[in-house]
Amino acid sequence: MSEKLNIHWFPGHMTKARRQMESSLKLVDCVIELRDARIPYSSENPMLKQLMNHKKRLIVLTKKDLANKEDTKLWVKRLTNDDTMVVALNVLQDNTKAIIKESVVQLMQPLIDRQIRKKMKPRAIRCMVVGIPNVGKSTLINQIAKKKIAQTGNMPGVTKALQWVKVDNVIELLDTPGVLWPKFDDAKVALNLAIIGSIKDAIIPLNEIALKAMDHLIQYYPEAISSFYNIEIQSTAWETLLLIGKKRGYYLNQEIDEKRLIDAFMKDIRSEKFTAITWEKVSDVE
Repeated sequence: MSEKLNIHWFPGHMTKARRQMESSLKLVDCVIELRDARIPYSSENPMLKQLMNHKKRLIVLTKKDLANKEDTKLWVKRLTNDDTMVVALNVLQDNTKAIIKESVVQLMQPLIDRQIRKKMKPRAIRCMVVGIPNVGKSTLINQIAKKKIAQTGNMPGVTKALQWVKVDNVIELLDTPGVLWPKFDDAKVALNLAIIGSIKDAIIPLNEIALKAMDHLIQYYPEAISSFYNIEIQSTAWETLLLIGKKRGYYLNQEIDEKRLIDAFMKDIRSEKFTAITWEKVSDVE
């Protein structure tokens, strides 16, 4: 494939959201940045990184149940620094509210201490919640608020406006739309985002995405392919995909129905039925 995927996707609401987020940063104490545990590097938005300069940050690696546990541990260690805490969550199954509140308080303890020294009653910590589309921001906010405040959906671009969410006297949240950067200069990043569905399938070459995904699975998770599809790995990613098509009977006019095969394969690897996969290793970015 080429060095760069020529993908442009920057809807108008994202341009507006960037300006709103930039102006609202002065209103918050810290940033809660959600990333997908399956692609912790690729799901960071470099545009957000520029905007969040000088703010303490809690990185939440969501969908930890879909990622390899050992890789997630390595990513948590890799991303943690003096100004950044990192936690991995299954937002729907973990005690999300308690974990987020405890982490934010720990992160912002210097602010709380300053308020106490000044004889002030510590106010609620204001947190801006940011992330690319489809990382679970709205689900996390609803879990923390313990009621449906943010609209959710398994597709990019559901949240389209900023909104304050009053949780309790400990934290307040500022929800923001999922924002992707306007051009993907790194082909690996674009492909990783496409694999997990953060880029709409309608604007990407799905065949290329499927081949990249199969290459990765053959390299790191061959046993998962063999057991899930009950096949032997072939010499190339495409031959392995074709064998899946034959095994499942995806024929059209006595030929393999490639569209049906690719669609089914992508649905499989994005589902919870497949093995837990981390699509990028710490060693890949180091």
